[in-house]
Amino acid sequence: MKKILILPSVILAMAAHAQSGEFKLLSYPGRVEAAGISKTVLAQQIQGDSRLDTVQTWALKVLTGFNAGTGYGEIWIRDFNTFIKGSLKVRSRQDVKDALLLFFKLQGTDGNIPDGAINEKQANVGYKYGYSALAPGWASHKNTVETDQESSLIQAVKQYIDVTGDRSILQEKVGDQTVLQRMEAAMRFILNERWSKEYGLVKGATTIDWGDVQPETGWGVALNEKTKWAIDIYDNAMFLLAINDFLVIKPAAYPAHDNWKNIAATLRKNIRKHLWDAAANKYIPHIYLNGSPFPASFDERSILYTGGTACAILAGLHDQKEIRQINQQFLAAAEKEPFATIGMTVYPPYPVEVFPNMPAYVYQNAGDWTWFGGRMITALAVNGMPAEAYAEMSPMLDRVIKNKGFNEWYDVRTGKASGSGDFRGEAGVLYDAINQLRAWAKKVK
Repeated sequence: MKKILILPSVILAMAAHAQSGEFKLLSYPGRVEAAGISKTVLAQQIQGDSRLDTVQTWALKVLTGFNAGTGYGEIWIRDFNTFIKGSLKVRSRQDVKDALLLFFKLQGTDGNIPDGAINEKQANVGYKYGYSALAPGWASHKNTVETDQESSLIQAVKQYIDVTGDRSILQEKVGDQTVLQRMEAAMRFILNERWSKEYGLVKGATTIDWGDVQPETGWGVALNEKTKWAIDIYDNAMFLLAINDFLVIKPAAYPAHDNWKNIAATLRKNIRKHLWDAAANKYIPHIYLNGSPFPASFDERSILYTGGTACAILAGLHDQKEIRQINQQFLAAAEKEPFATIGMTVYPPYPVEVFPNMPAYVYQNAGDWTWFGGRMITALAVNGMPAEAYAEMSPMLDRVIKNKGFNEWYDVRTGKASGSGDFRGEAGVLYDAINQLRAWAKKVK
C-alpha cells in the first residue's frame, strides 16, 4: 500500500494536516495523481477513516442549536438550509418544522423572506428589524443586498420532506395561506422584485460571489443610493435549485400561478448564455445593470468565484467534463496560498482600493469557507468524482480536528480559524458530504 507523499516543498510542513492514506496528495488542497486508486481501495479507505466518525460526531453535538454559531443570535435561513439534515438527527421533527414555519410567519406581504429570526429581546444589532403578528416575540431582518433568502427556505423545506417524508408541512396554514402557497409567493417575489427582464436572470446588489456586503464603506448589507445592481451566478444557481425543488415536492393538482418548469428552463438557458464563459471555463463575476462600482482599469473578469460555481454544479448546470475543468481551477487557485482549500471564496481577492468595505484575504474576500467548500465536495461526489471529493475534503477534516471544532472561516495565509465558533454551516455541509461519500462507498462491490 502507498503511504502519503506530499511533493511540493512549500507544503511539506503541512503534511500532518492533510492525511489521505492511500492517496498520493500532490498538494495541500487535495490534488491527487491522475491515475488514482481503485474504487474498491477508495471505498475501503473511506469506510475505515476515523476522521469521518469524529467530525460527524462533533457536528451532531453542535447541530442541537439552530442559530448560525456562537457569534450569531439569529437563526439564518441561508445557514439553516445547509445543516437541516443534521438537525433532524438530533432535534425532533416538530422542532425543525417549527423553525421552518417561523420564516413563513415572518414573510413579507410582497412574498420576501427575511435572512434571520431572533428573540425580539435580543434584537439590538444595527439591522432594520421587522415584526409579524403571526410570530409574537420574534424579530426579523433582511440583508437586502442578497437574493438567496427565498431560495434557501424552499430548498430547506425540500430537505425536510426528503428526510422525514412529512409532506403535510406543505398544507400547513400560516395565516390565511398554506406553506405551499407561501413558497410560490416567495419565488414570485424574486420574479417581481429581483428579476432582470433584459437578461431573464435574477439580480441583486454587487457583492463578492455569495457574499452579502457591498464594496463601499458603511453598512454594506442594505441597498442604498450607492448600490450597483448586478447579476451573478450564485443568486441564479440558488433560484434554479429552489425551482427544481419546488417542482419535485409540488402536488400534481396544485394550481401554480406560474409555469415554473418553463421558468427553470429559461433560467438555465440564460445562465449558460450570459454568465458562463466557455472559453475560460468559469463564470464571469457580474453583469452590471446600472454601472460598475469598480474602475474600468480593474480586471474583475479574471477573478474566480468558487461558491456560486459549486451551487451551479449542484443545480445541474454542468457535465462531468466541465466539472473536472472547474475543479482544476479551484485546486490551482487554492495551491497559490499555503493554507487554502477549495473553499477559498474567490481568487485573486479584490484589492482594498476597489473594495474598501472588506480587505483582501478577510472574510468573504478570499477567506476560506468550508461552508461552501463542503458543498463542492458533495457536488464532486454526486457527479462521479468520489476520489477528488474525498481527497479535497481531507484538509477540511484535519482543520476541524486541529481546531477542535467548527469555525466560520479561515485565513488562507496563516491557517487561523476566524469568525464565529461552533459554526453550524461548516458542521452541516461536512456532515452531508461525509454521508454522500459513505453512501457511495457502501455501494462499491
